[in-house]
Amino acid sequence: MAGLYNILIYSHDTYGLGHIRRTMAIAGHLRSKNVNVLILTGSPIAGRFSFPENVDFVRIPGMIKKTNDEYHSLSIRIDPEHALNIRQSIILTTVQTFQPNLFLVDKEPLGLKKEVLPTLEWIQQHSPQTRTILGLRDIMDDRDTVRTDWQNKDVYRLLDTLYSEIWVYGCQNIYDAVSEYAIPENVRNKVHFTGYLPRQVASVKAIAKARKKFCVKDDEQMLVVTTGGGGDGYAMMDAYMKMFEQGLFDRGKSILVTGPFMPLSLRRKLAKRGRKAHVKVLPFYPRMEELIGAADVVVSMGGYNTMCEVLSQRTPALIIPRETPRREQLLRAMAFKREGLIDYLPWSDLDEHHLAQKLNEMFDALSAYEDVIRAFPLNGIATIKERLACFRAS
Repeated sequence: MAGLYNILIYSHDTYGLGHIRRTMAIAGHLRSKNVNVLILTGSPIAGRFSFPENVDFVRIPGMIKKTNDEYHSLSIRIDPEHALNIRQSIILTTVQTFQPNLFLVDKEPLGLKKEVLPTLEWIQQHSPQTRTILGLRDIMDDRDTVRTDWQNKDVYRLLDTLYSEIWVYGCQNIYDAVSEYAIPENVRNKVHFTGYLPRQVASVKAIAKARKKFCVKDDEQMLVVTTGGGGDGYAMMDAYMKMFEQGLFDRGKSILVTGPFMPLSLRRKLAKRGRKAHVKVLPFYPRMEELIGAADVVVSMGGYNTMCEVLSQRTPALIIPRETPRREQLLRAMAFKREGLIDYLPWSDLDEHHLAQKLNEMFDALSAYEDVIRAFPLNGIATIKERLACFRAS
C-alpha cells in the first residue's frame, strides 16, 4: 500500500528470551498506522507474546547451540545443514516479497552460521534503497573474543560494504564498543550509540495489584528473582533457596520466576522447596514489568533485557552474572557497578552466605541505589526514532 513503511527485523533466537524480548520492545515502539513491522525469529515461544497492531512474525525453524560453532535443530528431526538451508531460504524469500524499507539484523552481523549473508548481498544488488542496519547490544563479549570472531568471519569488511548503519543499544561512556571491538575508521561514522532501550513501565495501579497479590502485609518488602529464560539459572535459584532454608535471610516475600527453559524436573524441585520455605515459585510471568516494578530488590543474572527492565522500573538489583560461555554479563555488571546502578556478586562467590550478606547490605542502602537509577537516562528508542525519521525524510 502506498505510504506504508516496512521494517523487517531478523532475530535468530537460538536459545533464551533475550533476542525476542529486545526485538519485541523495538517493534512495539516503532510500529504505527503507517509503519509495518515484521519479525523473523527462531524463538520457540514467539507465539506466547501479544503482538500489537501492525506487528507480526515469521517463524523460522528453531536451532539450539551445542558448542561455539555447532547448532542442532531445536524441534524437528532434521539434519542441521538442511535446517539452516530452510532458514536461509525463508529469510531471503521474506525480504524479496515483503520488500522492507529497513532491514534490521539483531546481534549477529551475518546471522546464524552466515545465514543472512545471501540476503544482505541480494539487497545490495537488487534493492539498494533498502536501509540495512546492524543492531548490537551494549556488550557482545570480551574484546579479544569479538575481534577474533569478526576477523575470522570477515565481518569488518562486510560492515563497510553491506550495512548502512550500526546501532549500539548502549552508552559509549559506559562501554565503548568502537574501541573495544576495534571497529575500523572507515566504519566508525556508521556507528550510533542509541542509549539503553526503555521497557514498558508498569502503572502505579498494576504495581499495587502485584504487591497485593504476593505480599500479605502492605508494608512487606518484596524480592523478585529471575534468570530470564532459565536454561542456566538453577544454580542461582538453588543458592537463593538454601539461604531461606538455612535461615540466613528473612526479609519480605520472595517470588522466583524460573523461566520456561529451565528443565521441568528442576522447576518442580524448586516449587516443592518453595512451598516449605514460603517462597513463591513461578515458571513464567507474562507481565514481568509489573513484578519488577513491585519489587524492592531484583536478583538476576544480568542479561541486557533484564538490566533494561530494572532500570526502566527504577528498581535496585543484585546481579549475579554468568561468566561462560560469554563474559558479556560480567562486563556489564562491572560497568554498571562502577556507575552505582547495581551491586553484583561474582559467580565464583555464589553461595547462600555471600548472597544473604549482599542482600542485607542492599536493603540497608536502598535509597542510594534508587537515587542513582532515577537519574539514569533510557533514550534508546528516542534515538532510533530519530534515525528512522532521517531515513524517511531522505
